[in-house]
Formats: sequence, C-alpha cells, structure tokens
Amino acid sequence: MQVFIVAVGSHGDVLPLLAIAAELRRRGHAVTLAAPAPFAAMAARADLPFFALGTENDYRLAATETELWRPWRGVGAMFRHVSAATEPVYDWLAGNARPGESIVLASTLALGARVAQEKLGLDVVTVHLMPLLARSRTDPPILPGLPLSERLPARFRHWIGRGADRFVIGPAALPALNEFRARLDLPPVLRLRRWWSSPQRVLFAFPRWYAAPQPHRMPQSLQVGFPLADRFGDVAELEPAVARFLDEGPPLAFTYGSAMSGSQGFFRTALRICERLGRRGLLLAPQGGQVPTDLPASVLHVPYAPFSRVLPRCAALIHHGGIGTVAQALAAGIPQLVVPVAFDHFDEARWLQRLGVGTSLSRRRFTPARATSTLRQLLTDPHVAQACAAAKARMAQEDGVGEACDAVEAFARTVRSSAA
Repeated sequence: MQVFIVAVGSHGDVLPLLAIAAELRRRGHAVTLAAPAPFAAMAARADLPFFALGTENDYRLAATETELWRPWRGVGAMFRHVSAATEPVYDWLAGNARPGESIVLASTLALGARVAQEKLGLDVVTVHLMPLLARSRTDPPILPGLPLSERLPARFRHWIGRGADRFVIGPAALPALNEFRARLDLPPVLRLRRWWSSPQRVLFAFPRWYAAPQPHRMPQSLQVGFPLADRFGDVAELEPAVARFLDEGPPLAFTYGSAMSGSQGFFRTALRICERLGRRGLLLAPQGGQVPTDLPASVLHVPYAPFSRVLPRCAALIHHGGIGTVAQALAAGIPQLVVPVAFDHFDEARWLQRLGVGTSLSRRRFTPARATSTLRQLLTDPHVAQACAAAKARMAQEDGVGEACDAVEAFARTVRSSAA
C-alpha cells in the first residue's frame, strides 16, 4: 500500500498514529507521516518520511495559549490552530495521494483529509482515539466543565451535547472550514461532529471493555485496542538517574500532559501530597518553569520518560486524564487519580471510575488534604487493586497497533476489490 498518515494535535494525538505508521512500514508498505513540526525527529527515528505541518514556533505558541486549557474556551483556541493546518493538509494530499492507489489515515482533527476525500475522491480512514468522539444517545459523554452532568438522564446529556455542537464547536470550527470549502466549490458543513468521520471507515482506538460505542450510530466503524506508543516519544529507554530512583521503591507519579503549560499549582500540590503520605514522587513535566526548583531528595523531576518503563514501577499515577496516559496506566496496573482540565479528560475519568481503577478530583478540589485522603483510599482498597490487576491482564492480551494495521490493510483490500 501507499499510505499517507495525517496526525494533528499534541503527543497524545500524534504518537499513536506514528506507531501505526511504523508498523505499516515494517509490514512493507510505503508510508509517509504528516504531523506538527516538533515530531520530525521522532518520525526520523522510526525511519518514516515526514511532512511538517507548521513550524516548531507555531506548535509552541499553541501549547502555551492559556485559553486552550479552559473547559469551553479551549474549543475555540484549539480550532484556531487546527484551521491553520486544514489547507496545508489538503494541498499535501492533493499533490501526492492518488484516488484508488493511496490510503489516507487521518486523526480526528485532520480536517483537510476529509475535505480531500470529498473533493479528490481519496480513500480515507478516520481514527478516533477517545470515547468522547463516539456519538451515543444512551450513554452520552461527560463534556468538559460539566462533571455533574453524569447525574442527569441520558437524554438530557445528549441534548447538552447537541447544544455544544451548535453553540460552541460549530462557531469555533465551521467558519474557517466552510470558507475554504467554498473556494473548492464544496457545500458547507452544518455539524462538524457528523462530518469529520470518514463515511468509508472509522477506527475507534480503544477496546470495548473500556468503552463500547453504539455501532448502529456509525455502521462504518470498527473498534480496536489502545495503540500504545510511548516508545516512539522523545526517550525510548529509562535514563540511569530515573532507573536508580525507581530502584529505591515505587514512587507516586505525577504528570499534567505534554502540552500543558499552566501546571505550577498541580506540581506544588504534588509535593505536599508526597510529604503528607511519606512517599517519594516522580514529576514528569517537559515544559520549563512548571516544577518547583527546591525539590527534596525524595522527589525527582524529569522532562520525559517512557510510561511503559516507568509506570509499572510506580504506586499510582496522578494526571490530567489524557487517553494515552490513561491507557499506559491501565497497562501498568496501577490506580489513577485524574484532575481533569478540558477536552475528553472529564469523560475519561468516568470510564476509570466505572472500571474501579481510579477516581477524579476537580482542579478546585485538588488540595493536599483531599488528594492525600483520596490517594490513601486508592492505595489501600483491595477492590481497586483487583480492578487494576484485571485491567493489566486485559491490556497484556491486546495489540492495538497491530489491530489498527490489520484494519487498514483490510480496508485497502476492499478498496482495490471495489475498483477492480
């Protein structure tokens, strides 16, 4: 196959598709990855041809925008940056991909790939990484900033979601998208969340035991396992200092995501939690200025470390609730405390609570006293330990990257058969 993979977003959005790209290339296919410029080095380590979307400065400006990390305003900030990639993605595909000869694998926010599908007739597979993106009337997601909405009947939560489509997501995303479509003589998109999924094939990259969407709502969808991808990140193995620190006993691990630049309060609270519980702490924060400088010897800060190497040797993970981080902690079999910020974080927290492997505290309630009490309960509850062990066993039986690649190859065979 000739495969063009488009990943728009941060580490949690890009690394899973990079892992799928690397496996497809290992299987002998011709694969090229398009992603934000900072991921060029990671693509090079995987021996993948790379097309940069924007510049490293563009990515840095997006990650440091404070509005991005507000539950509702973050949608507008996100789509301002997503819109900047729509036309470059379309132009790249128009100049390289060929209908009937190429397969395009696109992340949720790779809107240019969907435009190219409609205008150029390209064959596109959409990859949705989080349950939030699966439409459901019977079990609608928990939207950012509305954590108490889970107590409402499903039909009310569904109506809230429709309102978010119309009054929040639509105004943020559709003007720029439809202006570009008009220049291509394409009709306007009326509801983004109905349109951004390929009508040919959609992959939901999370297992059914974690969250089961309604297949009849999207009959072209297929569900695969979590595409664990941390070995493609900035560091593939443990640095000696981190390994020595872990050798001394399982610490509490804290992270607030790869792109979060306003996490100073989170890490200050992390230090207090470690002190109250009498436990060592590992602070994972790639951005400068987020972690206090006067750390005790019992707490170590590292910019990045592969979760698959670190988390199995930790006692618990306290984090923002990104789906990639959730999956790595499930694979490690450790309890999780989610302090959600925006996007799907609130929804991931409820799935973890349903599994019995973790719980959540709002940013306002994430105080040393409350967090210490919550963590003490998570660390000592035998039911949590049993649920974590069950999740770890399930994860060990899955190969989400391999399943996704199998699905892409099957789709390509169907396309070739239809063309013939």
